[in-house]
Amino acid sequence: MEQSKLTDRVYELQGYALVLDKIVFLTRVFQAEDGEGFQFNIRFAGDLRLTPKFPTRHEAALQRGLLIKALNY
Repeated sequence: MEQSKLTDRVYELQGYALVLDKIVFLTRVFQAEDGEGFQFNIRFAGDLRLTPKFPTRHEAALQRGLLIKALNY
């Protein structure tokens, strides 16, 4: 039973397993530097940051929205 509780609070994004309880801040979607597509930043407790990048704004916004939905679940 404990295993299912843990997996309910983990979200996979671009090969990373994100522990949802450790996420403290999400930025809006913005254009990455040097034409590398679009990104948003995820900040975790302990000041760790992840910056997933996507080829299109639509894909970045979709992935951010799905992450927010998982956080609110």
